[in-house]
Amino acid sequence: EGGGGRRAPFLLRALRIAVVVCLYWFTSIAMVFLNKYLLDSPSLRLDAPLFVTFFQCALTAALCLGLSLGAACGPPCAGLPPLRLDPKVSRSVLPLSAVFISMVTSNNLCLKHVGVAFYNVGRSLTTVFNVLLSYLLLKQTTSLYALLACGVIIGGFWLGVDQEGAEGTLSWTGIFFGILASLCVSLNAIYTKKVLPVVDGSIWRLTFYNNVNACVLFFPLMMLLGEFRTLYNFDKLGSPSFWGMMTLGGVFGFAIGYVTGLQIKFTSPLTHNVSGTAKACAQTVLAVIYFEETKSFLWWTSNLMVLGGSFAYTWVKGLEMRKVQEDPNVKSGERNETGV
Repeated sequence: EGGGGRRAPFLLRALRIAVVVCLYWFTSIAMVFLNKYLLDSPSLRLDAPLFVTFFQCALTAALCLGLSLGAACGPPCAGLPPLRLDPKVSRSVLPLSAVFISMVTSNNLCLKHVGVAFYNVGRSLTTVFNVLLSYLLLKQTTSLYALLACGVIIGGFWLGVDQEGAEGTLSWTGIFFGILASLCVSLNAIYTKKVLPVVDGSIWRLTFYNNVNACVLFFPLMMLLGEFRTLYNFDKLGSPSFWGMMTLGGVFGFAIGYVTGLQIKFTSPLTHNVSGTAKACAQTVLAVIYFEETKSFLWWTSNLMVLGGSFAYTWVKGLEMRKVQEDPNVKSGERNETGV
């Protein structure tokens, strides 16, 4: 109705959102496939998952520092806060860093022991742990509809485990680390909220301190598990292609945090969750096609239950949050029901 004057901004916004969502999908899916190659490729044969995670954390910290130093040069680094290592702040962030390394390590170990196609189901209990920890730690209750959605997710998870066992591809080690990863993701979100005031609310500074602390904590773990010996005997340690893939994996690991923030900024947290659910579906289909796998009807049903339950939970929480925002007379107790 307003002619071209209104269409141009709308088209520009739509194009920008489409580009950001596609960038998030590409970065997230590429990172999963690349990490699977680094962690469990028969051609690479590198049994050092902690070293892979350590390298990605070290590269992330280096990139944070490098971009911060380049902030004075103007775009695209302008606006980034200066970074310096303060031991006092580092100690305050340490509890979160312990949860953080548990999260990234268990994520990678889950991916190492299960297929990419099952990876989404293997670590699908994050939403369930969000509800459980919200009640245990924050005393926040959850609505019946949200609990029903969690029940669908749990049912899909167990059906997926059953079908992986029926196909002979079940790894209980992978399942254990998938459950641990789900728990750590939930704990990481809670601890992040508590620790953010220590870094003046800056996610950028928190990312830097988290990854620096993680690098320090990984060293004794790698020594304890004998990964330095594994690296010494690794036949591709001097290969430029290996280090190129490692560097690419670290860059994607760094970029996923940035593109996640972009997607939330240009859409909304609710849309980001929906996009993440759709991305998980696309990732599963791509993995089945790429690895030329054949899956049963019930296996696909388990995936649909997990994705459907996750979408339903997101939709229910979105409606509850909108109700809280639109009704100023909602009691504080009802406000707490929105949970995490």
